[in-house]
Amino acid sequence: MKYVLLFGGTREAQQAWDTMPDDVRQQAYTRVEQWFRENGSKITGGYQLQSPGTATTVRLDGNGGSMVTDGPFIEGNEVIGGYAEIEVGDLDEALRMARTWPGGGIVEIRPVVAR
Repeated sequence: MKYVLLFGGTREAQQAWDTMPDDVRQQAYTRVEQWFRENGSKITGGYQLQSPGTATTVRLDGNGGSMVTDGPFIEGNEVIGGYAEIEVGDLDEALRMARTWPGGGIVEIRPVVAR
């Protein structure tokens, strides 16, 4: 089954990430890179996203109209920092992977619609 793991956290955690010293950030990257190596046979794609301040959102009104705004779609205190596309046997395997994510925060698991 194909899933997407969405890696999220709080806006405060994103701000701390954006302002942390380079050596501390590199240590965090090292743990994340190790996780990707360990799970590489199941990962079919994914990227880290730029900070939420770089987002542009298009809100569709359902009547053919739209409104474009600067900023992320998600409202509230949480942000999505990246994602990984995975191919695993079932949800339990996806859960095992998510539980070992070294980045902390939140990992949302979404099945991909088969075509």
